[in-house]
This record gives sequence, C-alpha cells and structure tokens, in this order.
Amino acid sequence: MDYRQEVTGRLTELWEGREAGILKGSPEIFNRYRTDAFSQFLRLGIPDRKNEAYRYTNLEKSFSHKYEKYFSPKPDDFREAERFHCEVEDLDVWNMVLLNGFFPRGEEGLAMLPGGIWVGSMRAAAKQFPSLVEKHYNKYAKNEKDGLVSLNTALATDGLFIYAPGNTVNSKPIQIVNLLQSEQDFFSQDRNLLIADDGARMSLLVCDHAISPQHYLTNTVTEIFVGRNARFEIIRVQNQHNYSGKITHTFIHQERDSYATSNNITLHGGLVRNATWHKLNGENAETHSYGLFLADRQQHIANFVKVDHVAPNCNSTQLFKGILDENATGAFNGRIMVHKDAQNTNAYQSNNNIILSDTARMDTKPQLEIYADDVKCSHGATVGQLDENALFYLRSRGIDAREAKLMLMFGFAHDVVKNIPIEALRDRIDHLVVQRLRGELSYCASCAIQCN
Repeated sequence: MDYRQEVTGRLTELWEGREAGILKGSPEIFNRYRTDAFSQFLRLGIPDRKNEAYRYTNLEKSFSHKYEKYFSPKPDDFREAERFHCEVEDLDVWNMVLLNGFFPRGEEGLAMLPGGIWVGSMRAAAKQFPSLVEKHYNKYAKNEKDGLVSLNTALATDGLFIYAPGNTVNSKPIQIVNLLQSEQDFFSQDRNLLIADDGARMSLLVCDHAISPQHYLTNTVTEIFVGRNARFEIIRVQNQHNYSGKITHTFIHQERDSYATSNNITLHGGLVRNATWHKLNGENAETHSYGLFLADRQQHIANFVKVDHVAPNCNSTQLFKGILDENATGAFNGRIMVHKDAQNTNAYQSNNNIILSDTARMDTKPQLEIYADDVKCSHGATVGQLDENALFYLRSRGIDAREAKLMLMFGFAHDVVKNIPIEALRDRIDHLVVQRLRGELSYCASCAIQCN
C-alpha cells in the first residue's frame, strides 16, 4: 500500500471520531469549514512530487511515521513550557509561550498589550471578536492545489490570534516562543490569524524550538491581513531537531499603501518546508520576502514563494540563500505573477546557494509570469561553491583556510540576516549562524536536548 493511502486512512479514522477531539470546544467559525475542507483533502491527498509546488520535496519520511497524539496538550503539559525562557541579550519584547501551537490558558488566553494590540488564542478571539474573525478567517488561505492547507482547515482546533486595531502601534516587538514538547510522538495542526488594520504598525518574532526528542510533525496555516497604510513585519527563527518536520503555509494579503516583510531563518530541522504567498491587492503596496537556511546531515529544507501582483504601482523583493553540507538537500521554488492591470510593477527575485560537499544537492526554480506591459522584473539563481579567488585573497593575508571559509560563508548569510530590523535579534542570529557554520551546537541554553 502506498504510504499516502495508509496515512489518509489514519486521518480519516481521526476525522470520523471528530466529536471527541476536533469539535469539542472549537469555535463555530472553525467548524463551519471543516467538512468541505476534509473532502477537499481527500480529493487532493498528501502532496507528492507530481504536484509542481512539491516537486523537489519528498514528504514520505515525515508523514509515514505513526504519530500517537494529534490534539491539544493537557493543562499539566504547560507547566514545564511556561518555565522556558528564550533569552537574547538586550532584546526588549512582549513575550508569550505556546506549546505545540496552543496557548496555556485556552479560551481565556486573550490579552491586550499596552498600545491596544490584542494577542492570544484563536478560541478566545472567536468568542470575543466573532465578527472580526469571521471577516478574515479562511479568506486568504488558498487550498485549491494543496491538500495540507485543506487538512489544516479540517483538523485545526486552536492557534495564535493577533489584532492591531486601526492606527495602533506596538511599542516593542511581540515574541511568540512556540515549543514542541510531548512524551508521545506528535502531529500538530495549528491555525493562526494576524490582523493589522488600516494604519496599524506590528512587528512579530516567532521562535520555534523542540525541547524533547520525540518525533514531531507540524502543519501550520497562518493568514495575515495588512490593511491600508499598515506596516507588518514577521521574523521566524526555526531551531528544532532532526526528528522534527515543520510545514508552514503563510498567506499575506495587503491593501493599498501597505508594507510587509517576511524573514525565515532556518537553523535546524529534519524536514522544513516554508511556503509564503504574498498578494499585493492594493495600489502602492510593497513587500519583501527573505529566507536563509543552513542544512547538513540528512536534512531537507525547502522554500516556496509566490508574489501575486494584482494592483498597479507595487514593489516586491525576494532574497533567499542556503548553505548545504554533507547529505543535505534543499529546494527553492519562487514565482512572480504580474496581472494584466498591475502596470508599473517592480519585482526582484534572487536565490543563491553554496554547496560544501559532493553529496549535498540544491534544486532551484525561479519563475516569472507577466501579463502587463509596463514592468521591471528580474530573477536569477545560482548554485555553486565558495569563491576560490576570494579564498586565495584571504589566505594570502595570513588567514587560515578554515577561518577564511567561515568568513566567506558568514558574509554570504549576512546578506539575509542584515534585513532583520531588530538589532539585538540580528546580532543573536549572526552569532547562531557562526555557531552553526563552525559545527557547534546551535541550541538555546534553555533547551533540554542537543540537536544531532
């Protein structure tokens, strides 16, 4: 039997017993879409390499594992998680901890930060802001070709909610530390909704950590709305272990005169696939999408990006870089689509990768699809080794070979890291990148395991 059929069978059994685990305490707005979404999942199935967006990513190892746990943690599970601190020197943030995508306080987990921004549980948000959640939930996540988005819509029971009302500004960034911890192998489905209304300013840092050595698979869908003249920044730092699989689907919808940035920094993970859709739906919108990954051993890291230029006079940038060693594999699938009415579009896409071993592999596929006449678009991709001339220059200045290679790789990676607007975090990421490149352990001091 094909593994996809076997996994679909287990998920169908889970779905058929949904009264106990899925519907219990779940918001009505979640439940409204579940049946159609699961039917769509059955039609689409788990993506395989026949799906062009997953052409270079094999999900079999992560999905064929028989996970024991699928739903919300128990209240006792949160006690250890709440003691976790992600300490970054001089990093001034509003800090909150999630466990396996869930807030410790469930339906009561919704609070207003100084400045008027609400942060908390989706369950709580659906109860306190029903019309707002209904306006945005499941409006931007596209699942016509991706069965995993449909699966999340069918099975997710909670997630992160952030709401910045019109013209509010968070005085300092919001940090969400999302921990993976369980005594059982765990398959998590979490659903996030982030709203920056007209004129709002929001900066968000999401840190993913695994603090127990079980097998994890996380399938996350995040919908982001950026209103007129709003500004939104999201930074993700992924530092898990080799038994973890993380699949993210992020949909960023922008209205006119808005500004948004997305930056994915992947330091560790057995299988990681980050997919980001940017829709520039209003005139004069601007978006920047960045990504950096470091991979070795048997790790696989993939980035999928689509920027959809719908309105005229919009600007977009994509910059993704990867460093691969040993038997690691990576993939980049980037697409710029310019619609007929999106005149005066400026769009730039670049993917650059360094291969450090003969057995590492990188697949890259930059794409342009343009239906407008007045545009400036460019794309490019490189896969190669370290610059021998630059190495020779550094060696001639008395720098030994190992340090010379490290300097070149750090400079290569810093092109992405330098776009992080938070100085203390930028310095911390630089430090972690150096540790990772040196082959040292790049886990936080608070972590209970050592990545291997």
